[in-house]
Amino acid sequence: MKMGSSNDKEAVKAQYASSKGLDTRINFHNKYSTNKMGFSHWLTSNYEIKEGMKVLELGTGTGDMWKGKDDLISKCDKLVLSDFSEGMLDTAKKNVGERTNIEYRQIDVQNIPFEDRSFDVVIANMMLYHVPDIDKAVSEIGRVLKSDGVFYSATYGEHNFNDIIAEWFGLAGENYAPNHLFTLQNGSDILGKEFADIEVRRYEDSLHVTDLEDLADYLQSLKALHSIGTMKRDDIIKLLLPHAEGGAIDLQKEYGTFIARLQL
Repeated sequence: MKMGSSNDKEAVKAQYASSKGLDTRINFHNKYSTNKMGFSHWLTSNYEIKEGMKVLELGTGTGDMWKGKDDLISKCDKLVLSDFSEGMLDTAKKNVGERTNIEYRQIDVQNIPFEDRSFDVVIANMMLYHVPDIDKAVSEIGRVLKSDGVFYSATYGEHNFNDIIAEWFGLAGENYAPNHLFTLQNGSDILGKEFADIEVRRYEDSLHVTDLEDLADYLQSLKALHSIGTMKRDDIIKLLLPHAEGGAIDLQKEYGTFIARLQL
């Protein structure tokens, strides 16, 4: 499973070089999601992290998931928070802070710099679909995971709201490039090359957006809808208005996580 072109790779690097775009997306979902538990809180509620475990997170991003999770962090003998982007790691350090059991590392998931069977838990949320060689990444994750360890990997489904937005804006071909490299629908097949026991858990949620300016800003930050990024905000809002009811727009979301083990 390879990403399409060098342009795709460069676009991803640019999108995640700093936390600005990611912050926009996180804040948008926090503000307008109808499930008020919050996706990051739901994700951590699925984690079985016990005292003394060694945990590796790949693609930490802003570290937002670990904010306010002192009880979970304190259980870890070692917690490695890593990202491919140095800019993201800088933000994560500010958000999570320096602790004796936390190590921040710049890591490429395709070449994880740890010995075999090093970690009890490996986490890679909302990131495997960006990896150029996803099979190599999954192999590396399996290698550094202990034989009785657990891999958690959140992703989205193929029935998210992007298709609806693309239809509204008349996007097709090069102007609409949905990334379906690792989804709730095909993720089990990809993980099945390395893992024997795979479970998918779904997070029930939707968006109820009451400020179309916020929606316009959010859409401009999405790589899959990159042609919208070149539009003026007022023009985006004009195209959104016919789809609003009572000043608000409702959009479906499809998110969840895989829980995978090397052996049954």
